[in-house]
This record gives sequence, structure tokens and C-alpha cells, in this order.
Amino acid sequence: MRRRLALAVLVATVVVTVAGCATLRRAGTNFWELERGPSGQAPDPGLFAVHTWIAVKPRDAISYTRYEVIGWGVDRGAPAVRVNRAGPDNYWFGDRPERLVDLRGDGVDTIIARVESAVASYPYPSAYRIWPGPNSNTFTAWVGRSVPELKLKLPLTAIGKDYWCRRGATAAGGLYQPPAE
Repeated sequence: MRRRLALAVLVATVVVTVAGCATLRRAGTNFWELERGPSGQAPDPGLFAVHTWIAVKPRDAISYTRYEVIGWGVDRGAPAVRVNRAGPDNYWFGDRPERLVDLRGDGVDTIIARVESAVASYPYPSAYRIWPGPNSNTFTAWVGRSVPELKLKLPLTAIGKDYWCRRGATAAGGLYQPPAE
């Protein structure tokens, strides 16, 4: 077994060495003079994660109610779950919001009541942690899982959406739940 492993390592070393020499021969220069900077193929950096929230308006309500989790001030005793901190469709630091679910018509008030119940039962109302959670996307995912009629599908950039919530959990006691395939 050791001989086979030694032979495999030797073959791999020879292949890498030959490939490296072939590259240097083609380049016609010293390896330390070859280009190693960015090739310009990667997309521009920027968007790292999204911030999600929920806005509801029952049929006879005068205005929307916006529910979200914000981390600012939580370390000083502010609640993580905020209500009506901003309008239902305000820009998020220059980014135009994208509507993920739009339900209207008959039966929507029943769904809104279930959303509000899910908001009230969110297990981390005064906890916030950027990664892995609980955070704004953990909150929105909690509501989506609690109210499957929403058919909410959060984007891959909703970091924290897969932080699994459980009743009675603490910020340090939540579990990371890998995304469903």
C-alpha cells in the first residue's frame, strides 16, 4: 500500500513539474516575471447579502405594517424585531426593493393574521447576529416556514435564511439548517 501511495505521489509530482516547465517554456521568460494579476473575468464585487422584510395590509386597513429585524441597537437593549421603522417599499440604502410575494384578494386577511402570529412567535425577538443568524433573513424565513401559503422562496443571497429557529432557542442556541435541495 505504501509503495502504491509513493508511486502515486511521484507520478503527480512529475506531472506537475512537467506541466510547470512546459508553461515556462511557452512563456519564454522567468516565472517571477509572468502575469499574476486579475484577469478581469470575475464580476464586480458589491452585493454580498440582501435584507428582507415583510409588509402586510389587511383589506380594510388604512396603511401597511412593515415587520423586520434590524441589528442596530440590539446590543444596547433595542428589540431586534421592528415594526414600521420605514415604509413598506422604501429603498434599502440605495437599493430598490424586490417584491418576492404578492398576495391579494379573497382569503388574504386570513393569511395576514397567520403572518402576524408568526411574527409574534419569532423565537429571537431581541437577538441579532450577522452570521449565521439570527438576522433579518432568519426572521423572514421563519415567517415563510410558519405560513407555507406564502410560498416564499428567499434568494441565495439571503444569508441567515437557513439558520434554523426553534421555540425557546437563544441567539447562541439556534441551529444551522442546511438549505433543502
